[in-house]
Amino acid sequence: MQDFQQYGAWRALVASALEGYGAALQDASLIDGAGEQQLARALARLRDDRLSVAFVAEFSRGKTELINALFFADYGQRILPSSAGRTTMCPTELLWDPALPPCIRLLPIETRAQQLSTSDFREDAGAWTVLPLELDSPERMIEAFRQVSQTRHVPPAEAERYGLYDPADPDLAAGLAQDGAVEIPQWRHAIINLPHPLLKQGLVILDTPGLNAIGTEPELTLNLIPNAHAVLFILAAETGVTKSDIEVWRTHIGAGPGRLAVLNKIDAMWDELKSSEDNEAEIARQQRGVAQLLGLETARVYPVSAQKALVGKINGDMALFEKSRLGTLEAALFHDLIPARKEIIGRQLRADLDALLAGPQALAGARLRDLVEQQHELESLRGKNQGVIAHMVRRVEAEKKEFDASLFKLQGTRAVFARLSTELYTTLGMDVVQEQTESVRAAMQAARFATGMRAPVRTYFELLRASLDASQAKVGEIGAMMETMYRKFSAEHGLSLNLPMSLSLARYRDEIDQIEALFDKQFGTATLLFSSRAALLERFFDSIASRVRRAFRAANLDAENWLKVIMAPLEAQIRQHREQLRHRQASIQRIHDATDSLEQKIGAFEASQADLERTRAYLADLAGRVSASLDADAPERRAAA
Repeated sequence: MQDFQQYGAWRALVASALEGYGAALQDASLIDGAGEQQLARALARLRDDRLSVAFVAEFSRGKTELINALFFADYGQRILPSSAGRTTMCPTELLWDPALPPCIRLLPIETRAQQLSTSDFREDAGAWTVLPLELDSPERMIEAFRQVSQTRHVPPAEAERYGLYDPADPDLAAGLAQDGAVEIPQWRHAIINLPHPLLKQGLVILDTPGLNAIGTEPELTLNLIPNAHAVLFILAAETGVTKSDIEVWRTHIGAGPGRLAVLNKIDAMWDELKSSEDNEAEIARQQRGVAQLLGLETARVYPVSAQKALVGKINGDMALFEKSRLGTLEAALFHDLIPARKEIIGRQLRADLDALLAGPQALAGARLRDLVEQQHELESLRGKNQGVIAHMVRRVEAEKKEFDASLFKLQGTRAVFARLSTELYTTLGMDVVQEQTESVRAAMQAARFATGMRAPVRTYFELLRASLDASQAKVGEIGAMMETMYRKFSAEHGLSLNLPMSLSLARYRDEIDQIEALFDKQFGTATLLFSSRAALLERFFDSIASRVRRAFRAANLDAENWLKVIMAPLEAQIRQHREQLRHRQASIQRIHDATDSLEQKIGAFEASQADLERTRAYLADLAGRVSASLDADAPERRAAA
């Protein structure tokens, strides 16, 4: 777990360097609106970075015990309830949000009757039942955690309304209680807010219920599992890979980066009548078989005994812990996961830094050029008579009038900019998404069979892509207009302007494609032949619509921020150039009126240039520190080296 703490220290190191650089830019007045937004984005990326690890398994595979052994052995006992049978009845997230007290937030199962996904309820505090966690009492904490496994019995009609019972499924019908009731989870989702050291560093643990729940809670298959940085698929060593295991692996997980298989309960294969070599050979054979069935390298299947590892950690029995093999899984999980995550975050932050550097460099360069021009202008007045100086005064006044006329013309461009911005909001707006969603939902409800629901959903994705394509075209139109204006101002007034920052909506289009691919994977042609899948498809569409809304809200926010700052570099240099013209006019006028010494003025400009050069060197040093921090190991690792 030391790797994770070092990763957190690295993030803190980079954040500190970025904050110092940003503060220096503010003090030097060398940051514009675009730069402030880029700095805020980079700091938010570090602050909000989470490392999520999902645990997926059928019940009785020892999944919760594995979580206890990996993360909570320091408490000296089992924190998450773990026993024979099903202990996790709803998807459970363990994380730390400092804005909330230690608690368990529970979303009632009744919310499944609404056309909303779990994500839609996250910001609705009133929808959750909250239980406090008493951190100084492990026994009471364990009692609170048991709520996650609570169930209740309801009539089949109610269970069917929640999407938890299908009368056409003979397996479910056989599971009815004697009174005809259906056992369902008490809660739909649980979020455990716990100030554990690893959770404080940004680790998020997702504990999923059995494989059947993975198929009935679309939020898992559409969002939580695919977006996890690591997925541990837990199997039982004595049974290996079952048919249902294979289906879930292929449909919802699959081989890929951060996807590992855990062969748990190897202690069941420790046959005392066999030699340790024979036992190891049997475990290795099972490991190879699992790897072949899942399409993984053998090295990515980890045989462990979570229960023995937990006992070994709590009792200080290192021999038992070593025999459990959990240490190998811990090393793989964090040694592989953290460097990969650090590389991704580092690459994104470097792009943020490159974008951030462009603005201050342009502003400082323009400021230095203005100082040099003013100094040369004043030096040219040495030995000149009042007539020449008066001519210079008139020339600066003419330049100022010409510049003011350009600003007046800019107002006309602003009107066009406002119109195009409105058109962009129309094509990208949430109203359009909501209309499309309601239209598709009505068409799905009108269809009698699940197969008839496929076409409306296809149309839905096509319309979403069309909206994004139209929005991207409008972004291009706005960008081209702004680029023309930037080039014109640069040519007419000698401003050193970087071209306006661009905006791409491609990642949101890619996300729509990914959502559609998940839909196709979950509801292929074969599965849609059964009309009993219609209710599940409707529920899955609710989660699709929720994720689409989130994607479009993010796209709208990006567009809004882009429109706010696309003129920021131009406006910053306009202000600076206007101020420079005012100073020039005032300086020459005072010299003309013989109120200031020419040599004193020239000396003042030389001093200003020297100050600016020192500021530029200091800022370059701070930027270098930020860049170096991105490549640095965490402080603890450097100290240990």
